Amino acid sequence: MEVFLTTLKAVIDNLGATVVLPIIIFFVALIMGAKPGKAFRAGVTIGIAFIGINLVIGLMWGTLSGVAQAMVTNWNIQRDVVDVGWPSAAAIAFGTDVGLWVIPIAIVVNLILLVFKATKTLNIDIWNYWHFAFLGSMVYMVSQNLTYGLIAAAIAAALALFLADWTAKAVQSFYNLPGISIPHLTTAPGVPFAIFTNWLIDLIPGVKNWKVDPDTIQKRFGVFGEPVIMGLVIGLVLGVMGYYNAEQAAVAILQTGMNLAAVMLLLPRMVQILMEGLIPVSEAAREFMKKRASDREIYIGLDSAILIGHPAAISSSLVLVPIVILLSIILPGNHVLLFADLAIIPFVVAMFAPLMQGNIFRMIVAGILELGVGFYIATNMAPLFTSAAQNAGFAMPEGASQITSIGDGFLWPQFLFTKVVQSLGGVIGLVVLAALLVVVWVLYAKNPAKWEKIAGAPEK
Repeated sequence: MEVFLTTLKAVIDNLGATVVLPIIIFFVALIMGAKPGKAFRAGVTIGIAFIGINLVIGLMWGTLSGVAQAMVTNWNIQRDVVDVGWPSAAAIAFGTDVGLWVIPIAIVVNLILLVFKATKTLNIDIWNYWHFAFLGSMVYMVSQNLTYGLIAAAIAAALALFLADWTAKAVQSFYNLPGISIPHLTTAPGVPFAIFTNWLIDLIPGVKNWKVDPDTIQKRFGVFGEPVIMGLVIGLVLGVMGYYNAEQAAVAILQTGMNLAAVMLLLPRMVQILMEGLIPVSEAAREFMKKRASDREIYIGLDSAILIGHPAAISSSLVLVPIVILLSIILPGNHVLLFADLAIIPFVVAMFAPLMQGNIFRMIVAGILELGVGFYIATNMAPLFTSAAQNAGFAMPEGASQITSIGDGFLWPQFLFTKVVQSLGGVIGLVVLAALLVVVWVLYAKNPAKWEKIAGAPEK
């Protein structure tokens, strides 16, 4: 069995998401009753879309990393915990035995919950199961017990399904993604911050009425409110902040502006291609459930990469870049210097948009809150994060004493699981975590419409 799992993990790692996901989509579509030709085309189209999305994200990553490095140099920021990006978290996830078992564990958890009708989500985003493995690996590190790590990974997989179900109606309506949910543990944990931010802003007279969504901005500012021009302007501002004293400042500033304008145009186009591939799969799933399960709803769980092409998600993320770099300077007790994972911010904020109807102002406030809390989570978790990464063979960057990442090092599920197990002990801690999830899930199941409305679902 271990040889099989090792081989399966190696195959998935080597092929990558852009090959594995189309294969999974093809077989899922066939099982759901789609014709082989349609299923094949859907898989290939989705794979092409993800390649395009990754290329655009790569452009954004390179641009933002350069700007961030320039800002850090200009402002002489020095911290002993360096953000080295999500690859460090992935190294931890697959560097322990938890990573070896996470795929079958997550699949079994998903199938059991589907059979008992506890979830509507079929999570086919196997590549991102590594988030469950990371959380389980951190629990394994603090407990030195593989079984505890595996159980934690299983609970994390269930948590992702709960968050996906809870937010599905909002995601489907706002992003026009019928039959889709997002069980992605970089994005879904932002929902509580969005709910709190909405509640807080609604208490402030005048401010609560501010409407700063892309459509309103475009109507008010005309061509200068179009997403592409917004990207250009934001890019130019970031370029000035980073490269004002560079040798070829004008060139660097203009390139930054054009690169981010390109991101604003190309990401939505890539998501449109993705939707072209998803439509036949979604239709086949609906027909399958209509014939065999009394029209029971089933959601296809996908990567939140399909959300980040929305202008509100990109715009708020780009505005947050200089803000969070400033936060790293002014937050008392913070030890984290942001750098490599700044391009992950769109994934962090993407779930804010449905709850806030694309209100960029509210999304920025929620992002400040989540990432502000994240600095303290990352500072606290950095010693464990660093130790786990070194044990997994991750190469420490020169001059860094400790490392972290926004992708998982800043997020509350990893912190919560690790601290509960560490403080209460393995068995009791895991029982408490599982019990909390069950209680929340039962409350949701009693009145799903009320819960989904809180998470941004439209009125029926």
